[in-house]
Amino acid sequence: MGLGVLVYVPNVIGYVRVLLVFISWCGFDNTGVFVPCYLISILLDGLDGWAARRLNQTSEFGSWLDVVVDNLGRGMLWTQLFQWGWMVSAMEWCVFTCNHNALGAQWKSSFSESPRWVQAVMAEGFRTPLGVLAIGGLHVLPVWLYGYQRGVLSQTLCIPDWLQVLGVLVLATGRLVCLSVEVWCVWSHITFLTRDKKAERKD
Repeated sequence: MGLGVLVYVPNVIGYVRVLLVFISWCGFDNTGVFVPCYLISILLDGLDGWAARRLNQTSEFGSWLDVVVDNLGRGMLWTQLFQWGWMVSAMEWCVFTCNHNALGAQWKSSFSESPRWVQAVMAEGFRTPLGVLAIGGLHVLPVWLYGYQRGVLSQTLCIPDWLQVLGVLVLATGRLVCLSVEVWCVWSHITFLTRDKKAERKD
């Protein structure tokens, strides 16, 4: 595989996403720039996985890059939306470090010994009601809040105020579900780092 993996099609898509995130950051106050660039980046997030499987170009680097770009985009958005937004971003980077440090590209399939509620969120690649709620909170909530703050939801999309608030509440609930899994991941990694190695050797 070697360095040739760097020019795999899904990874090139990842580089394009990084560029779109940078443009989104530069044009944060201009909804005409931010919204299309950020949304295209999100759409490409689904395309890179499909391309990796279709072209048989899956790789550990690609799996790592995909999560890095996701975190860059959401981190940029959270920190621009709120002064405390860095806390959300910091948690996501911490979870990324915990999961990928020991598990790499296989992190999504490593929850067999986790509590049932964590397994329920992670089941079938998040393709369950609880998983969809968590992913919605993770990916959609910051975008929804941007639209709420900047009037995109009310002026451009003509969404009623009550539905905007309901959207915030539902997505925030999903983000809290996601946070509960993130906290478990961090705690699980702390437990791994503080394990008794001497006892393991005796066994």
